[in-house]
Amino acid sequence: MSKRKKKPPKSARQASAVEHADAAIATRAGHYHRNPVVRLLGGASEIADQPPLIATSLATTAAGLLAKRPELVGTGLRMLASELVATGLKHIVKRRIDRTRPYKMLKDGRYKLKHAGSGASRASPWSSFPSGHTAGAVATARAIAHGYPQLALPAGIAAGAIALIQVPRRTHFPTDVVAGAAIGFLSEWLVDAAMRRFAPASAGSAHPLERDPPGMGIGLGQPHLERIARG
Repeated sequence: MSKRKKKPPKSARQASAVEHADAAIATRAGHYHRNPVVRLLGGASEIADQPPLIATSLATTAAGLLAKRPELVGTGLRMLASELVATGLKHIVKRRIDRTRPYKMLKDGRYKLKHAGSGASRASPWSSFPSGHTAGAVATARAIAHGYPQLALPAGIAAGAIALIQVPRRTHFPTDVVAGAAIGFLSEWLVDAAMRRFAPASAGSAHPLERDPPGMGIGLGQPHLERIARG
């Protein structure tokens, strides 16, 4: 008498094709999690965690203030705002979706992805979606690129490396990383839109070439030119 085949877990039977592809990639990449290069890059990617990114943003702002470089101050503030928005959006999603992290899936053979609403687990093994490190890295990289376009390429490469290393580290699935990158792009876009909306009002027309200094007899404004011509 042949043995009855065991049915796969209900969660596995209900998994989508994308989830199956995610799991396959995470499994293959996860074989390298003990590789020295993966471990080195994985440790370095912790710079994209929330506290280090906030500290880096504040340090950039402080350096700009000390050096009296407004563009550096602006970049630091843009980095800080982008990271805070990315963190907020990431938490909104994480607190509504439960997803097993790859290391948990590979160790225990358990997998779950569901919309849990306000009842989502706060425990790390079940908070894989989305990748917060990727969200923060992309948001701050774009903020740096806005302030210093010449740094767009190295900042983008760094953010890309941080995002990609999360898969062989077994901390995230590929779609977690993609979602994190989308959050990062959106966060910096929102900050940029806000700065474009409010920066002109704060700057006013205080540029020295746009207004004559008060009390000066002859300036560069159009009224003075007309009076000189008539005289």
